[in-house]
Amino acid sequence: MASSWWEIQILCDPMLEETIFWRLDDFGCRGMSSENSGYSRLICAYLPQQQAQLLDLSALGLLLRQDALCVGLAVPAIQWDLIDEEDWSSSWKAHWEPQEIGDRFLINPAWLPLPEQTDRLIIKLEPGVAFGTGDHATTQLCLEALEMRLGERASEQIIADVGCGSGILGIGALLLGAQRAYAVDTDPLAVQSALENRELNEVDPDRLIVAEGSVDRLMTMIDRPVDGIVCNILAEVIIDLIPQMTALTKPQTWGILSGILLEQAKPVADTLEENGWIVATLWRRQDWCCLNIRRS
Repeated sequence: MASSWWEIQILCDPMLEETIFWRLDDFGCRGMSSENSGYSRLICAYLPQQQAQLLDLSALGLLLRQDALCVGLAVPAIQWDLIDEEDWSSSWKAHWEPQEIGDRFLINPAWLPLPEQTDRLIIKLEPGVAFGTGDHATTQLCLEALEMRLGERASEQIIADVGCGSGILGIGALLLGAQRAYAVDTDPLAVQSALENRELNEVDPDRLIVAEGSVDRLMTMIDRPVDGIVCNILAEVIIDLIPQMTALTKPQTWGILSGILLEQAKPVADTLEENGWIVATLWRRQDWCCLNIRRS
């Protein structure tokens, strides 16, 4: 373990949040959080000192600047400081509180006690470096869409979660009564996070099957087409994956896609139509949207 950690703080336009999380994850950050700061978002991330020099941090700042300029948004403000090892793990958690989502869910940080009285479905979460704390609009939209999709016949539904991150969507689907969820992510740290959250929520490993990989890996895990697909990742990645998803489906399969900025919705919808999908509804929150889709 490193004796000191870099604390990276980024003040940005909310529309840049998803891209910045991706950049920080790719940079090797071990913990990330975000909160509102006026009309902006304040993102904090943590990295062992030995993994980055000042020039590396400067290069990260340049990439974030280029990302913003490419989409015509204000350049984020970034700063970094060294903090002691014993402070880093608690620093990013300080502002994360239990959060109600939709009509049925409560996301409860693993280090906080459970509420004494609630009729909500509780997801205990220790996200680590993985995306999916319930704080981001895209995750909220996906959980709310799952509430709508998984009704009286939920116990018959088998779900595939592509890009599972912390495992929050698969766990949520099972709490809603789904029979089984298959969850994959190309990031081994996300896979580890999903496995840890599976254990934290006392989910049967036979009901939430987690593996490293993508759609091709899912094909080796399932023995028949799935009833639903959830995918909360970057729009560019979703567009690339849509043609592959056909192999997972049957005529009744539905899907929930998010991680999509409003201006990216049309190219995603066009690609869906080209591959035999129909966008049934588009839900919006802030500058993000969630596409509820079905086979045409």
